[in-house]
Amino acid sequence: MHPAPSVILFTTLSGLGFGLLAFLGLGLPPVTGWVAFVFFCLAYVLAVGGLLASVTHLANKKNAIKAFREWRSSWLSREGVFAVASLLVMAVFAIALVFFDIRLRTVGALGALLSLTTVFTTSMIYTQLKTVPRWNMWTTPPIFLLHAIGGGALLAGQPRLAAVSLILLGFLMVWAWITGDEKGLGGTTMETATGLGRIGKLRLLEPPHSGQNYLLKEMAYDVGRKHAQKLRVLSLVFGYALPAALMLLFTVHHTTALIAILSHLFGVAAGRWLFFAEAAHVQRLYYGK
Repeated sequence: MHPAPSVILFTTLSGLGFGLLAFLGLGLPPVTGWVAFVFFCLAYVLAVGGLLASVTHLANKKNAIKAFREWRSSWLSREGVFAVASLLVMAVFAIALVFFDIRLRTVGALGALLSLTTVFTTSMIYTQLKTVPRWNMWTTPPIFLLHAIGGGALLAGQPRLAAVSLILLGFLMVWAWITGDEKGLGGTTMETATGLGRIGKLRLLEPPHSGQNYLLKEMAYDVGRKHAQKLRVLSLVFGYALPAALMLLFTVHHTTALIAILSHLFGVAAGRWLFFAEAAHVQRLYYGK
């Protein structure tokens, strides 16, 4: 699928933001006053900034409000509901902590749970799509959650938890890549897609459209295998291995933490680009791809 910058920013930044909010809700790091204010500002900038980036992907921005209506059946709608709920609950927790030095532990725990649930609903938007076999795997939700936990732990100054989460995430990413490569289009072929397999091998006589269209642009993006392998290595090294090594092998101070966070951001962005670019939609079959 087309790796639009808006969805890459959304899935990268919002996961970090909600991950940090979850740790702040649990009292990690145990900050108060203006130091807490800075942490909450960072978390809200990442979370809200990511959500706003996703809105820019809509053709008609005014339709964003309609996403809240279908929460009974739509994971996208549930994501919006949980995102707003977590941001509101954490706002109450933050105001009490920053301005009144009161730690509402129950409110914070609820906010942390809602924040991680928001990340889970985001993952389910992609996991539910049987038409994209590479996403329709059990690995997608834990990958999204581990990104939030690992990145949030880095920002919250929890080096050991960050390292363990990122190491687990690295292994899970490799598993997902290998399984996704083997899965391909999930056994779907031009014959099974059209139901004409009984007459023999099919080939496309003429494409459905004479020129480029929306479906080809969004659903039939191609990425070279060599480029994909390079990006996978970059994602593993900078997104998970280097930050984990810095957290485990070196004394953690401001410089080390900053390098680890920037490295993680770069690696996650590369991985997110691949997440969308390698997602082969079965719609491609109708165009001979």
